[in-house]
Amino acid sequence: MYLIFGLIGAIIGGLRAKKRNGSKADILQYAAGFAIAFMIVGLFLTIIADRTII
Repeated sequence: MYLIFGLIGAIIGGLRAKKRNGSKADILQYAAGFAIAFMIVGLFLTIIADRTII
């Protein structure tokens, strides 16, 4: 689940940087930052779901 969140975050970050007319490095940095942030959220949601199900 956290990998899917990471991909979604990378897409959102890349689109946000592109919307702000960022350079290629800006787009990559935003994509990486959003991917990391979304992956952390997805990791916590996975842990919470695993603990409540079991």
